[in-house]
Amino acid sequence: MESKLRVVQLGLGPIGLEAARLVLSRSSLELAGAVDVDPRLAGRDLGELLDLSEPAGVIVQTDLASVLRAVGPDIVLQSTGSRLADVMPQIETVIRAGANLASTTEELLYPHRRHPEEARRIDSLARKGGVSILGTGVNPGFAMDALGLCMSGVCRRVDSITIRRVVDASTRRGPLQRKVGAGMDPGAFRKAAERKELGHVGLLESLDLLAAGLGFELDETQEMLEPVIATEPVRTNHVAVTPGRVAGIHHTARGSFRGRTRIDLDLRMYVGAADPVDEITIQGDPEIRNQVHGGIAGDEATVGMLVNCVRNVVAAPPGFHTMADIPLVSCNG
Repeated sequence: MESKLRVVQLGLGPIGLEAARLVLSRSSLELAGAVDVDPRLAGRDLGELLDLSEPAGVIVQTDLASVLRAVGPDIVLQSTGSRLADVMPQIETVIRAGANLASTTEELLYPHRRHPEEARRIDSLARKGGVSILGTGVNPGFAMDALGLCMSGVCRRVDSITIRRVVDASTRRGPLQRKVGAGMDPGAFRKAAERKELGHVGLLESLDLLAAGLGFELDETQEMLEPVIATEPVRTNHVAVTPGRVAGIHHTARGSFRGRTRIDLDLRMYVGAADPVDEITIQGDPEIRNQVHGGIAGDEATVGMLVNCVRNVVAAPPGFHTMADIPLVSCNG
């Protein structure tokens, strides 16, 4: 029987808490620690935060380095931010402690083009430290990148790939609904979008991972973010949207070579979306079209991917890996 892998959960927002809950349910894993910078959570048993019937025996702490020294985990699950610059200090702390890391930081999925210095530094430190690092999730990490790469495995030739994702943000966590601007005035949305305060982080990283995995050379990339305007009232657990206000986003990214589109990503994420779907179309030999009707459940799937990849990351050779590098992730609970 394989020994349990010791896990520390870093970040106890909605995703982090559910990841901790799933780790606690897995007989192959041991939740050895939980860390969050919020002082209001410090000293509380994780079972209280998860509304469990009894204590979990894991006390939330705020100092990551001290927790890592105390428990010596095999891996840290990080869910603390979207931007690589914001989480780099945490990543370096984990590596120095000799722990592997799987992270939902969207820009960590494939930072090699947009953040090459950080990518090289992470890889160098991880190799020296003998640990593995991975950026993962559902989107980016699966729905608009890794799933398409997997499907291309049966093709003799791929000319282009188009991925369309429609998400009803009403079913998602409050921070995500705010991140897509639900309830905002359209003018305020556009100003916030210009400051890069809104939108889906990771679409360009998905495009870059697809290009690398398919061997596509691109000489132009384009990204566009527009608001989806509500035509009828929508109320969620977190926001009320009236007609004329922003319901969410329409976010696109395209990669071309010599004027021909090779990768086309189209994400519509807004409250009240009537027909959620994940659709992948591959033009090539053979042509493939796949649809997931109802769409892939975003928050639940992010948690599933984060926890399910634990053994793959721990088993991977030292260094910085992408979802195209590690073996196929499956539910191994």
